[in-house]
Amino acid sequence: MNKINLLSCFFIIYVLSTTHVAADVLRVAVASNFYPTMKLIAKRYELKTGGSSGQQHKVVLIPGSSGKHFAQIMNGAPFDVFFSADEERPRLLEKEGKAQTGTRYTYALGKLVLWSPLDGFIDSEGSVLKQKDFRYLAIANPKISPYGASAEEVLRSLKIWDNMQDSMVRGENITQTFQFVRSSNAKLGFVAYSQIMNPRLTITGSFWEVPQSIYKPIQQQAILLKDSSIGKEFLSFVQSDESLSIISKSGYGLP
Repeated sequence: MNKINLLSCFFIIYVLSTTHVAADVLRVAVASNFYPTMKLIAKRYELKTGGSSGQQHKVVLIPGSSGKHFAQIMNGAPFDVFFSADEERPRLLEKEGKAQTGTRYTYALGKLVLWSPLDGFIDSEGSVLKQKDFRYLAIANPKISPYGASAEEVLRSLKIWDNMQDSMVRGENITQTFQFVRSSNAKLGFVAYSQIMNPRLTITGSFWEVPQSIYKPIQQQAILLKDSSIGKEFLSFVQSDESLSIISKSGYGLP
């Protein structure tokens, strides 16, 4: 056997061996509010899938607004699992045959808060909204963000939605909305409770936890898009006690 053929054999053996142990890659579209929490869960999952062979599954997270993810999935985006910030979009994907029937479930209950980086600016009843002692109020775009839709519902419940139109700045998603407030581009804004509970950030100021009586529960649902063993395994891991503990500590209610 000449040198070239010998090298070719080694190359084929190498490819076959690395293909055999190559990690499965799971592509997860995740609502931006849940992204920090999902990073913790995905890391735990990856560490647990090492096994004796050294094979470790890889979870690739794609954060964004639920509305944009929905549109991308409808247009054939190659995601394996979708963690939405609402229940409507996973239900529609299931109805349209874009997801695996019977895999949809509520993984977390989102909570809405009105937050300002200023100490004492927001009281325990959110009275500042009616006093309107601010120039800008940040909310996520209600058309594509479930948290934005909930913020609109709150303002309509308080009968001040129309009066706020000139004061509102709309973030593309709840993460951008949070940054509007954190950077002081807006004096206050409706954000996810999980964002101000994020242990990786130093959050100061004041907030009002909006009563559940004036907006519908934010049931954040997940659904399997492609029928795969790794996708099913990951959804099962997210429902484990280990993951539920992470979700609860991150500021979400449990279903």
